[in-house]
Amino acid sequence: MAILGDSAAAAAIDAFGTVGTAMVTPFKDDGTIDYPAVEKVANHLVDLGNNMLVVSGTTGESPTTTDDEKIELLKVVRGVIGNRAKIIAGTGNNVTSHTIELSKRSAAAGADGILIVTPYYSKPTQPAIAAHMCAAADSTDLPVMLYDIPGRSGVPIRTETLLGLADHPNILAVKDAKGDLFASAQVMNRSSLVYYSGEDALNLPLLALGALGVVSVAGHVCTPRFAEMVAAVANNDLATARAIAHETADMVDALMNHMPGVISAKAALQAQGILDNRGTRMPLLPADEEQMALVTAQLTRSGYLSE
Repeated sequence: MAILGDSAAAAAIDAFGTVGTAMVTPFKDDGTIDYPAVEKVANHLVDLGNNMLVVSGTTGESPTTTDDEKIELLKVVRGVIGNRAKIIAGTGNNVTSHTIELSKRSAAAGADGILIVTPYYSKPTQPAIAAHMCAAADSTDLPVMLYDIPGRSGVPIRTETLLGLADHPNILAVKDAKGDLFASAQVMNRSSLVYYSGEDALNLPLLALGALGVVSVAGHVCTPRFAEMVAAVANNDLATARAIAHETADMVDALMNHMPGVISAKAALQAQGILDNRGTRMPLLPADEEQMALVTAQLTRSGYLSE
């Protein structure tokens, strides 16, 4: 099992860190990217305790940003945070050649690693998924984190496929949002792949099974507590980790279960004064007043916003 101290975990810590947030992409009223706001959010997330930022993940609205925007986002985030955190570029999509090209461009722009999601919509077979992932991993020397999220992609990366992909020298980790704890435990037990929780509701169960860290959406708000949870599990202090999970459960619910995470994360950042604009790109719509009230009320109850 991948635990702190073994060689696979050490390599993943060096490549990715342990506490990550998939950061939002702020927009102006006219729908263009607000790069000064990008800088502010990136700084804020690192100051909260993230040692990894995922740029242009799903929460960064990657399906609706152009490749040139994705590369500029990388450059801007690198420019403002320097080497204070790892920057992981979300380069995966449902066209293999496009994934390869964007991975190469992201490597040249200064990414520390790449995140490759299962090709969505097409529902490829398991051999096709493996071929896609290997082609992307072959395209650069960067470490690769696979993103297993069948709720969005339509198909899981099955256990035997993951075990095979573990043999690729660049594929080090999995961002796990599959919701199948037994399958995740099997892969951790039978391979060198290091796991990161990609589903905030399951952060503690996955960490307890051997995951190294988290790649979070609720981390826009809860990173300090999540960092403490990761450290507590690494120190075999499950009582403390459990208490943190219970304490943050209502905030995670408000951010993850009532609207898409990007919408709630932007609402939270605006309520806290980090963002001026909670706008999104269609087909997403920004939080309406009822959604904003729900997020703001929970921020207040959880102590993340003064009354």
